[in-house]
Amino acid sequence: MFRKNDLPELLAPAGDREALLAAVAAGADAVYVGGKSFGARAFAKNFDIPELEDAVEYCHLHGVKLYVTVNTLVFDKEMTDLVEYARQLWRIGVDAIITADLGAIRAIRRAVPELEIHASTQMSVHSTDGAIAAARLGCTRVVPARELSLENIKRMVKNSPTEVEVFLHGALCVCHSGQCLMSSMVGGRSGNRGECAQPCRLPYNNNRAVLSLRDLSYADHVTELIESGVASLKIEGRMKSPEYVYTVTSIYRTLLDGHRNATSGEKDRLARVFSRGGFTDGYLTGKTRDGMTGVRSERDKENTRELQERSFEPIRADVKAIVTLKLGEPSEMTLYNEHKSVTVTGAAPVEAINAPLDSDGVRSRLSKMGNTYLSLSPEDIDLTLDDGVNLAPSALNALRRDAAEAFQSCERKMPDNTTPCNKNVVNKPSKKRKSAVFYDTRAYSAAAKKNLQLLSGLDIVFLPLVKLSEMGEVTNGVYLPPIIFDTEWEKIRPMLDAAVSRGVKYALVGNIGHIQPVREAGLVPVGDFRLNVTNALSLDQYRELGVEDVILSAELTVPMARDIGGGVISCGRIPLMITERCFIRDVADCDRCAKNSVTLTDRTGARFPMMREWEHRTLIFNSTVTYMGDKRDELRRSGLLWEHFIFSSESADEIADLIGRYEKGAHLASPVRRMGKR
Repeated sequence: MFRKNDLPELLAPAGDREALLAAVAAGADAVYVGGKSFGARAFAKNFDIPELEDAVEYCHLHGVKLYVTVNTLVFDKEMTDLVEYARQLWRIGVDAIITADLGAIRAIRRAVPELEIHASTQMSVHSTDGAIAAARLGCTRVVPARELSLENIKRMVKNSPTEVEVFLHGALCVCHSGQCLMSSMVGGRSGNRGECAQPCRLPYNNNRAVLSLRDLSYADHVTELIESGVASLKIEGRMKSPEYVYTVTSIYRTLLDGHRNATSGEKDRLARVFSRGGFTDGYLTGKTRDGMTGVRSERDKENTRELQERSFEPIRADVKAIVTLKLGEPSEMTLYNEHKSVTVTGAAPVEAINAPLDSDGVRSRLSKMGNTYLSLSPEDIDLTLDDGVNLAPSALNALRRDAAEAFQSCERKMPDNTTPCNKNVVNKPSKKRKSAVFYDTRAYSAAAKKNLQLLSGLDIVFLPLVKLSEMGEVTNGVYLPPIIFDTEWEKIRPMLDAAVSRGVKYALVGNIGHIQPVREAGLVPVGDFRLNVTNALSLDQYRELGVEDVILSAELTVPMARDIGGGVISCGRIPLMITERCFIRDVADCDRCAKNSVTLTDRTGARFPMMREWEHRTLIFNSTVTYMGDKRDELRRSGLLWEHFIFSSESADEIADLIGRYEKGAHLASPVRRMGKR
């Protein structure tokens, strides 16, 4: 959807009140903030409800919109609190919420249908089909993956029913957003729950920061982004200082208003306020091979420390007034500007005994806006005043106070006849079955040659769709690449047709945008763990979208999974990251890539296998094996009857040993990871 306005919205971050004041002062069209709960930046100061109410009032007085992030994955026990939180956000006048969890979206749409929802980048929307799916859920805007090229942005804008919001400047996650489990699986702090420990910034492989990306900056591409039709350009930085917010926002405000790209001086200012050895535009331009990685040098830090600290105070909004004071009639005061107008009434003037009101005195008293965000000049008061009347100073003060409060207030009346968030949710148990995905067809072929007992006991075997043409005999399932941009679907659709013609029935999908194309091809979608299902409403929503069943999030405990239903990862190394850039060539070479012998080694010596994904993307697998073989009775008692196995670069002997132990219910030697355990 091409935007309605001449320029895209400039959307600035704010982690606290002073940063919000800085964003508005710098010329932001909208500001996004986080509340104390359900936001993907749990370690920012964030805003409680009274602070959010004040923030909404302040932004709206200056014609600025306020969005609130509600973009963590949500557990079942939290859903009632989430819905009540959304009701509060609607009541105080928040313009939109930014959300990623399908269950949360469903609950909020039922409970507060008027509240606008933007699909967070954590939803991993990276194609037009993903935007269409988000629109069907009720989202009016999508924030797609930061990895999109300009061509893919243009295609999404042209063909999507939603607005498109694009990141303009700020920190980059090395993994596609919403697809990173490294902080959770390794450090016990879930990035999907707002607690990311940033393991990508740490050193690996001989003390090198191979995964640390430079910050994104599209200062050289502002004119192209304006022409692309995007609705909003977003600055990342809810953990950044007010000075950072002001400097970056004001520079991009100047560029947008001037329909131009940055000068060398402006780019230098952006680098001085915060940089990791420079910036990158590699994703937008498609040049991802060189110049994308970087760390904060001592000089970078010194540049930031040299910034002059500023104190940001609220800017008062200019208003005008119309006041009527007539004998025996209720006093009346109207406040207005170009954005809104309100009228209040108060006590009626009475006949004066000895000291009637005079116009200068009335204007002087009514113009004193006191502790508000308003500014009213006595000359901007259009006063109608009867001769010989009086009104107590307290009554005039009350009239002014009521008018100011009404003008600043953004409070809404809650909608009637809303639907409870859990209505019609039925926890349908998943089928009893076993499935496995082989990320490397060679592992499957080796296992097949050995005629491993496992294979005959599997109900579904998923093999990479993009490798199917290289195989002789095929299985009943294919695994879709987790990332498929618009420009790549022309390659994927013929592969889906070929899979159907060869008798394949199921497709393992890890993205909301892949469901409909799979169904149109004639395959049955099965949800991968990448869909991040952590509550029953989300599972129910995916089933309504046509997914037969879903493998649940790897971040759930057994009791949590029991209350949802679905499949669980029972055995295997879980993929922790999928990166757009090929990092294998940074730590190894193409020969080792072909042999699947590349590993990422952290400071503790833990080794994370790396594997090439389609189109030279990189998969990084956990250093430990998730193993539930000795917990099978517990899974069955919990009604978790669908067991799912993951195989990456294991040899046939390693697969045989692992499955043999699993089938016997034997313990597995460490390192091992339990379901839901960090």
